[in-house]
Amino acid sequence: MSVFTDPRDHPARVARLLAATPGWQRLGNLSQVPDDQTVGALVSEAAKIAETVVAPLNAPADRHGCRIEDRRVVTPDGYRAAYRAVGEAGMLGLEIDEAHGGQGLPIALQAACGPFFEGANPAFMMLAGSSRAASHLLAAVADDATAAEWIPKLVSGEWGATICISEPDAGSDVGRIRTRAVEGHDGAWRVSGQKIWISFGDQDVTDRIGHCLLARTGDAAGTRGLSLFLVPDTLEDGKRNGVSVSRIEEKMGLHGSPTCALGFENARGYLLGEAGRGLPQLFAMIEQMRLLTACQGLGVAVRATDTAFAYAKDRRQGGAPDEKPVAIVAHADVRRQLLAMEARTEILRAAILELGVSMDLARRESDDDAAADHAAFVAWALPMAKTFGAEAGFDTASGAIQVLGGAGYTTEWPVEQALRDTRVLAIYEGTSGIQAIDFLMRRLWKGRGLTVFLGRALAEIEACRAVDADAAAAAEAIVSRFERLSSELLALQDAPRQGEAGAMGYLKAGWCAVSAWMAVRLIVAGSADPALTALPAVGRYRLHALAGEMAAAECEARLPISLLDEA
Repeated sequence: MSVFTDPRDHPARVARLLAATPGWQRLGNLSQVPDDQTVGALVSEAAKIAETVVAPLNAPADRHGCRIEDRRVVTPDGYRAAYRAVGEAGMLGLEIDEAHGGQGLPIALQAACGPFFEGANPAFMMLAGSSRAASHLLAAVADDATAAEWIPKLVSGEWGATICISEPDAGSDVGRIRTRAVEGHDGAWRVSGQKIWISFGDQDVTDRIGHCLLARTGDAAGTRGLSLFLVPDTLEDGKRNGVSVSRIEEKMGLHGSPTCALGFENARGYLLGEAGRGLPQLFAMIEQMRLLTACQGLGVAVRATDTAFAYAKDRRQGGAPDEKPVAIVAHADVRRQLLAMEARTEILRAAILELGVSMDLARRESDDDAAADHAAFVAWALPMAKTFGAEAGFDTASGAIQVLGGAGYTTEWPVEQALRDTRVLAIYEGTSGIQAIDFLMRRLWKGRGLTVFLGRALAEIEACRAVDADAAAAAEAIVSRFERLSSELLALQDAPRQGEAGAMGYLKAGWCAVSAWMAVRLIVAGSADPALTALPAVGRYRLHALAGEMAAAECEARLPISLLDEA
């Protein structure tokens, strides 16, 4: 069976791979989850809606973009109807609690379905992503009345939401935020300031927009004086609420997503949670956004791989000069490129499903110690999922362009747009460098996710020995090298600058170890399930490539700080 499957087979593969994720069975024992048949139907329905409703808007939205008319943003034709259709199908609230209008399904099912939408139209789905994150945030920190009013409207697609953090002088350094909220004598809060880089900061897709916004409420410096607010664009009577859009950024990609600069002038805001605790409370949303970025990268990578394989089957070049030219998929170098793309994609898919299941178990596990282990693993794995999900999207789009050759560089084919759209994934929601520092200084030096990972990975590697002893040995070697490197970097806690110099290399080494773990999962799952028989080849190829990637990551992780200080 060819590794490169028909796109119509993807939903079945996703459902089977979810079933092969070890924690999925445990989740089913703890709470009611859909059976395999229902999961398959749900994933298939998500793929169908993504392909028929969302994907057709992608290329036109990229060409025409968004504009400002009469001080309001106008989005591409078809957005409003499509967004409402996605909401009515329940796809904006798969994992949102039923009490708030969602379907109450596991996060893992959102991780399974989401990439189909993200790959179909990344720009359009930026609105869904921020609105879904806002639903999680409001469920965690808003009062009951606010949550009851807003979350069902966000889930239905009637209302939308944004995340307003960045300012002209405060990007990742949120302690420099200047936007201020003042409480009046009547108890009402008024927000004034500027926010930038706000996806769908203004739009005509939904009837109302809620801005989840960080603003300064006290005199404390840094992050301690920040509080979290919900600032609607309109008040209950329909009047504007002191929120204005000053410009839409002209971007490299994601032209169908209006990235806005917003002004707030005495806008009515509703305090979320406790004053002065805005940043810690915001983390109820951050992990959802990091998972979302991984799903965005995966969705684009899948479609780029499909495009490259379809082209390679049809494009004919080479072969004996006295015979008809052969399809380029027959050439070894082209097959190598396709296999590399497929392997990177399937490894990422398996890791995202593992992460989604762990996020569910961290919330639903009845044993407190087990729940804490899942939470520690999620915190440890998210920086890698975000970073290498982003890289997979961009690099796979680039690989698809290479397979298509000159055709891939033209707008006639969708992969050049995919390349432009995905470049920003490694920047927003925390740059790759920030993720690397977080992975080293918080997750290794202060966390225990590494221990949880080693236990899970080595157990599956051991189980793989009966199926493929060579693959198990290769995976064990990669994981052992990562464990040794972790011990070295643990000793650098008193030399944080040296640790920072090697943080990116360490993050890359961590992903090599996770990739080795997921590779053996693909091999074992494919050996046991006839529907997944294409996956062992993917796993073995990835293991073959990992030794070199691990060596490069180790070299980068051990980079002497003196070399940087001399520069």
